[in-house]
Amino acid sequence: MRMAVIDGQGGGIGTTIIKKLKESYGERIEVWALGTNAIATAQMMKSGANRGATGENAIRHCAGQVAVICGPISIMVAHAMMGEVTPSMVQAIGASPALKLLLPLTQEPVAVVGTVREPLPHLVEKLLRDHIAPLLKNED
Repeated sequence: MRMAVIDGQGGGIGTTIIKKLKESYGERIEVWALGTNAIATAQMMKSGANRGATGENAIRHCAGQVAVICGPISIMVAHAMMGEVTPSMVQAIGASPALKLLLPLTQEPVAVVGTVREPLPHLVEKLLRDHIAPLLKNED
């Protein structure tokens, strides 16, 4: 399964996701690190991503080539991450046929009603247990 992890700023959320994916599933998942900036991409690559690319065009190009897109909910908000997320990125991610697995973490004025505020490690554990594990089970 090919999965894109999209993050910006310092890449901390994407790095945490990729580390846990690789610890749990190794090479069963091909992870593409897509950063809104070079620092985010570099950090995600250090955490074990198979491939990496940076910027608007890379995200627009790759969004349609993966089965799953994962990242903070900010990747679906134009001008989020201090303007790093462009409207064109949001459009490409939203239009992609990939399953979008979004963590309810953002510095933007967005509240996802019905979610419980939890630390990043707990959210990543739920991501793997409730969403990634069933997807991989279906592939077997």
